[in-house]
Amino acid sequence: MKLLAFELATEACSVAVWVDGEVHERFEVAPRRHAELALPWAGELLADAGLARTQLDAIALGRGPGAFTGVRLAIAIAQGVALALDRPIVPISTLAALAMQASGPRVLAAIDARMGEVYTGAFERRDGDAVACSAEAVGDPAAFELEGGAADWQGVGTGFAAVDGALRQRLAGRLLSVDAAALPRAGDIARLAVLACARGEAVAPERVEPAYLRNNVALTIAEQQALRQARK
Repeated sequence: MKLLAFELATEACSVAVWVDGEVHERFEVAPRRHAELALPWAGELLADAGLARTQLDAIALGRGPGAFTGVRLAIAIAQGVALALDRPIVPISTLAALAMQASGPRVLAAIDARMGEVYTGAFERRDGDAVACSAEAVGDPAAFELEGGAADWQGVGTGFAAVDGALRQRLAGRLLSVDAAALPRAGDIARLAVLACARGEAVAPERVEPAYLRNNVALTIAEQQALRQARK
């Protein structure tokens, strides 16, 4: 199988090409440069892999949750390429892709959602996949509840550094390790997309929807003041 994958939901810009089990990837922490880098990188990676766009079987993308503009950009780029080639799109959870960076069986992936909140998703690693244990959520890290009593979770993602490390403190004693610098990568989007394709989860380009998890993308001035007051 041959896939082109985009992951633009965080400050990291990442593009990957999957060719029958081999991954070619570009990754860089490049805030506000995603629109500038994504398509040129895709062209370079396809050339490195010796592929023409017409040889692609599908386009994969990180559908969020994450930054509003990054998620929308990934969808717009993927839809444009997929429509031009008449190929399906495979939308993949950005949190699931992040969870792929952990080695243990239980992973809590968390992304800084700004505004005093984090995006969270609990996953089990099975046969190279990241299987969701519960619904993805957004909320106050100091109030987060991790289901079950297991104390062998691995934490990955910037959500563990957000709000002065509140999530890490909340889960003290239940985390074997934490990588608070981890950011999602397109190579993992591609790996998960191959499995999703095998399950029949590819969709028509026009059916792709983002995962925002919350309706408001910015706090009002009053809400910002209230949040600052609550933290004092």
